[in-house]
Amino acid sequence: MTPNELREWLLQNGVAEELEHIARITVVKEFDNFTPSFNAEELVAELDWDRLLLAGSVLSQSEAREHTVAALRIATSAILMSDKSIVRDAGAILFEKLGNHRAVALGEAREVLTDRLHERLGVSQRLEAQRRTLEHSVLLDATGQRIPVNDFQLGFWEGARERSAWMSASAPTASGKTFLVSRWLLNTLFDAGCNVAVYIAPTRALVTEVEESVRAAQKEFGANTVEVTSLPLADKYLSAVAGGSKVVFVLTQERLHLLANALDDEIKADLLVVDEAHKIGDNQRGVVLQDAIERLTRINPSLQAVFVSPATQNPAELLTDAPEGVDRKSIESDTPTVLQNVIFAEQVRRKPKEWNLRLRNGESLHDLGTLYLQSKPMGVKKQLAFIAAAVGKRGGTLVYANGAAEAEDLAHLISQLTNVVDDESEELSDLADLIRKCVHRRYRLADFVEKGVAFHYGNMPSLVRLEVERLFREGKIKFLICTSTLIEGVNLSCRTIIVRNPKKGRGIPMEPHDFWNLAGRAGRWGNEFQGNIICIKPSDTSAWPSGVPKRSKYPIQRETDAVMNEPDQLTEFLETHTSVPEDDFKTAAKYEQVAAYLLTTFLRIGTITSAPFAKRHAQADIEKIETVLAQLAGAVDIPVEVAIRHPGVSIVSLQRLLDWFRSFTGDLEDLLPAPAESDDAYDRFVSVMEIVNAKVFPAFQPPGLVPLHALIVIEWLRGFSLATIIRRRTEYHERNGQSYNIANVIRNTMELIEQTARFRAPKYLGAYLDVLKLHLIAEGREDLIDDDLDLGVALEFGVSTQTLVSLMEFGLSRISAVALYERIALDRLSQEECIAWLREREDNLEALELPNIVLREVRTKILQPNEVGVAEDGGT
Repeated sequence: MTPNELREWLLQNGVAEELEHIARITVVKEFDNFTPSFNAEELVAELDWDRLLLAGSVLSQSEAREHTVAALRIATSAILMSDKSIVRDAGAILFEKLGNHRAVALGEAREVLTDRLHERLGVSQRLEAQRRTLEHSVLLDATGQRIPVNDFQLGFWEGARERSAWMSASAPTASGKTFLVSRWLLNTLFDAGCNVAVYIAPTRALVTEVEESVRAAQKEFGANTVEVTSLPLADKYLSAVAGGSKVVFVLTQERLHLLANALDDEIKADLLVVDEAHKIGDNQRGVVLQDAIERLTRINPSLQAVFVSPATQNPAELLTDAPEGVDRKSIESDTPTVLQNVIFAEQVRRKPKEWNLRLRNGESLHDLGTLYLQSKPMGVKKQLAFIAAAVGKRGGTLVYANGAAEAEDLAHLISQLTNVVDDESEELSDLADLIRKCVHRRYRLADFVEKGVAFHYGNMPSLVRLEVERLFREGKIKFLICTSTLIEGVNLSCRTIIVRNPKKGRGIPMEPHDFWNLAGRAGRWGNEFQGNIICIKPSDTSAWPSGVPKRSKYPIQRETDAVMNEPDQLTEFLETHTSVPEDDFKTAAKYEQVAAYLLTTFLRIGTITSAPFAKRHAQADIEKIETVLAQLAGAVDIPVEVAIRHPGVSIVSLQRLLDWFRSFTGDLEDLLPAPAESDDAYDRFVSVMEIVNAKVFPAFQPPGLVPLHALIVIEWLRGFSLATIIRRRTEYHERNGQSYNIANVIRNTMELIEQTARFRAPKYLGAYLDVLKLHLIAEGREDLIDDDLDLGVALEFGVSTQTLVSLMEFGLSRISAVALYERIALDRLSQEECIAWLREREDNLEALELPNIVLREVRTKILQPNEVGVAEDGGT
């Protein structure tokens, strides 16, 4: 019998029954309000731990997922279920064999393991343990310290040591990717003589998280010679290349383009990390991500690039466009670090308050017992809320909602069912105070957090969202209702996830790989031994059209390739590209992005047949597309550099705009937007947005709401707080005698800020201004050009004064920066002058009457930056 045949026999026959028993026992210990269908104590008493642990040791030597899951199950059960210290120690040793050092540390922290395990071992076992410790650790050359790692992390570290290589690393959620990448990045910066690193995180929420992770890692290096910033400001870069502090830019793909624009593409980077790299396949923004990567590598053909993604089918696909002669390495792992239990919940016949739970194991379902609810759940929302309230009183419970409004409704229901806060929590009160003062006094979240319940979605202000996440991690918030933001790589773990009819986007069923990315939040490595995914009514085909998904990996395909795989539809769009789309704007936007990318590529190198992507498509299709591109390019006289500065905006559309400028017979000054502070700013922005809709792309829809889009942009640029912007919306309704729902107003205002002020406006208004600048130069009217304000940066961050920019350069959230700025009279303060202003008032900052959370952020990020607490060392 070969070793693999032995392992298969153990799974199928040798310890199959024992594995089923320990799985059921460990799961039922997780829940309250629950009656098991079996006697757990009797089953535990029957277990042969020597036999099980021997089987676990054999299974741990395999890389196959089903084998390592079984070994992990045995190790977990040994330390949680046995009352014998020798069995628990053996379970800890099995964890070490799996490279799972964090599980051992967690066991010691929870006092299910006695610390100093190695001192209790015999000589030979101790030597073996020391060997494992050494093999599962990596050396930080910059500090001389060793840090423990798992097998995936070890493979990543060894693969990334080659400076000239491109590497793609793929592993399941909770493998410790962000934790290790942050330390590798800084270690390489210090040890390899690098000055500039760029870390692309495709969403703003992930940017904030990664920035904090890198700052935390920096403290371990004890170094103050590295700037970590999420602002695309040229001075940080110029200082680094001039011999000042090294710099790590943590940016979205759009912010990287802003930085490259500010530096006129004179940006020399040594290292590039792309997190959540599978998002290169996302509709619209995936094209911008691909363009950002290619733009940076064209400028820096010798930079080292590392792509990081959750479990993917084909991670090497991300390396196919690497420069010629560059080594390419793919590191992938399917090894779990925690147990994840998929549990089916179905109502007991004729008993709506009783729900049967069953554990899915492969193709089998094992009965667990009955869960008892407080009330009869009428409808889907109450099913989610009541089941969550029943199982989640210990905390760490996530409930998945299909949208922000549903998340708020579920939080309202759960908050009525459980009184989870025994004593008044000062931190929860501080968060409620922040929400009422900086969002709106009637924002429902404030009332809920005081009861230990919260909701979480992408358009929320970052400071509120981060504080919700922190308090949930610390157990002060027991229930968190989330939306698809959690699939975007945000590092947030839990004990249990409750889900029914999961969707991503508006009514789109969640793909299996997205479901498992969400499920990966259950049982975060180092925080829990296991996680539970409770799927409500999987027998309901309307909620689960294809059943509860089996484990699945992301397929990586660039959005450009996906669209080019439809050559007939693409060429049809290109042939009508000389006019602005009149309907089906969603489809038009999809093709507009790819058309812009292809046209820019054609104009830049004179053909697309030699472009890297050409090798992935049929030659006949490439030639067909190129014929149409050549016809379009022949009518363009805008420099290709303008198109490079504005990815996703077609140069044909910009040419259409330039032609209209040339035919304009009015006063050229009427084409300019006014400064946000100007009395005529509103009229000017309305006019510019209408021109963009008519000549470039219908970006600001519907047409009747262009005035609202313009007003939001102006208020955002003026540095108004979110609370002020929301208050002005409600006052408008009241002045006009219009009824309104405050929850809807708050959500809609947040969405307008994110989608209009921070996405569409910088994208299209920035392109508008660049084309207008060309026209003004041609007309000899350079006197009308104002280069003092970078509109893209100003809109991205909602700032238009030097003082606000300076405050945000410290790493302050916009909420804190604006709240502090409202107390500062001068609008052109440098960072040093901001510090001086605060130092004068440091002994009595409370007199500024700022929320406590804002005060804390001001103190930790400006006044005491070296005393910031270290962020959790998790990984996405």
